[in-house]
This record gives sequence, C-alpha cells and structure tokens, in this order.
Amino acid sequence: MAQPRRNQVSLQETRYYHCISRCVRRSFLCGTDLYTGKSYEHRRLWVEKRLLFLAKTFAISVCAYAVMSNHTHVVLCVDPEQAEDWDTMTVLKRWYTLFSGTPLTQRYCQTDEREPMPKAERLKAELQAETYRQRLTDISWFMRALNEPIARMANREDGCTGRFWEGRFKSQALLDEQALLSCMAYVDLNPIRADIAKTPETSEHTSIRLRIKAALKGLQPFALKPFRSSEHDNEAALPCHLNDYLELVEHTGRALSMDKPGRIPEQAPALAQRLGISMANWLTLTQGFEYQFGCRVGTLPSLRRSQSHAGLIRIRGSGNARRLFAA
Repeated sequence: MAQPRRNQVSLQETRYYHCISRCVRRSFLCGTDLYTGKSYEHRRLWVEKRLLFLAKTFAISVCAYAVMSNHTHVVLCVDPEQAEDWDTMTVLKRWYTLFSGTPLTQRYCQTDEREPMPKAERLKAELQAETYRQRLTDISWFMRALNEPIARMANREDGCTGRFWEGRFKSQALLDEQALLSCMAYVDLNPIRADIAKTPETSEHTSIRLRIKAALKGLQPFALKPFRSSEHDNEAALPCHLNDYLELVEHTGRALSMDKPGRIPEQAPALAQRLGISMANWLTLTQGFEYQFGCRVGTLPSLRRSQSHAGLIRIRGSGNARRLFAA
C-alpha cells in the first residue's frame, strides 16, 4: 500500500531522493508512439528545459535526470540552508516565476507601495512568504511545478483534457552514498538499457550527456549539482569526482550493451571498489534499481537506522540491501 509522502520524505534522514513520473497508461506521450508512429519527441525537451529551470528556482538541486518516452527519472537534493539565506523579496521573486501568489504579497513586492503598507499587512505578507520559502524546499511542490505545466501544454497540443501523468509520482529516499551513486548511474543509463542510445554522450535528455558536454569545455552545468572538485570540495558537492563517476558509468554502459549481457568485466572501476560493491552486484543495481527496493534505499545499516527513525516494523528491500551492497 502506498505511504503518505510525509512518511517517505525526511530531511533528517537524507536530502537525496529519486523521483519517477510516468505518463498515464504508460503511453508514449513524450516520444514516438510505437503504434501510430506519431512523434512527440519535442515534449522530452519541454520536460528537460522545465526541470533545469526549476533547479535554478527552488532550493532543490538536480543530481541526475533522464527524460524517457513515457516516464521521467530525476534525482534531487534538498538544500534548506539555501532557502533560509534568502531574504523575503528573494523568496517572493522566486515564487512569482512559478505561481501568482496573493494580491497582498504582490503589493509587497512593489517597492513604491511597500513603505506605506500598514504594519499588519506587511507582517501578513512576510508570513505568507515563509510559507513559500517552505514550499521552495518541498519535493512535492517541485514535482508539481514540473509536471503540471507539461500536462497543460501537451493537452493543449492534443486538443484534449484529462491526465497526462499518473496522479502520484514515486519517490525513493537515498540514504547513503552507495544508494545515491548507484541510483544516479541507473538514471543516467536509462537510454542505454532501453537501447535508444549506445553511449552516455549520445543519450539525449539526460544529465550525463549535459555533464559530458560541459566537461569537454572545462565547465560545470549551472543547473546540476556539482561533483567534488577543487572548487567544490565540501559537503555541498556530490561525494566523488566527476571523472571517477564518468569512468564508472562508461564502464557500466559498455557492460550493459555487450552482445552477451551475462558477461561481467573482470576489473571493476575504482569508484565501485571504494563503494564496496562487486561489479556483478553493480550491474544488477544499475539495471533494476527502482524495483529492488521500496521507498527507502541504502546499505543494511542505513536501512536499519531509517527503520528506527521512522518507527517502522519492517522495510522493504532489506534482503536486497544485504545482497547487493556488498563486495
């Protein structure tokens, strides 16, 4: 049975979450329909552009994403400290790039009208801004701001009404770096597993392609959370270096696209060795990550801590955690 979102998202446990949205009936509403041959490929670009825009607006950064023909994967990292650093005007301006707000907060934003506002109205507007501040760190609001405009645009293009996405997106809490990095690789390798791309750099509408294109120019994609480097060697960065991650994804992609899928490379990349995951287990994780676990993913100790924190009797995926996150 599906759990309430408030039971699935706890920033005390982790700030990293894997979210999946699927089109209704899993139809090919964002790619080429296999039955009619009609192409909706341009809608994948809609989703990608909207996602990268939201990453610049919310206090939520994008670690990885893949926009597929009938579903979207995104790995998010919530940064509540970033939102706390914003002043009231910054919060309101960010909110107004997404939603209309209230007449009172709109008046507050107009500098020439803010001074004469009665104190009670000003305080009420600032209190409303605090609500917006919380929403700008909320994964559910992020996914709403991603999915609803795409649905409206698609329905307008099709001349119809009704749902475009399944009503509820799926989320998985990523409790440790093993879960985070294996999930990111799973997401980035989606087009290769689906046999619509042969290499990470040709995997359109994915974060791995965006990172590779930027890296070739010596740049970091502004809308994506950075990997650890001399410029980002702190807790705000992803827990490994970009070159190590690219090596691991490239290595995994080659293994997945071999003519003999059962063949496992003898030597695992350094990052997989550091994570303590055998290459056989790594390939299993990156082929079926979202189906191996429930709404929480991590090593067995991480799952047990989460179980205790949430007061749960059991956590789905404990057996797979014991089996897969091991050398």
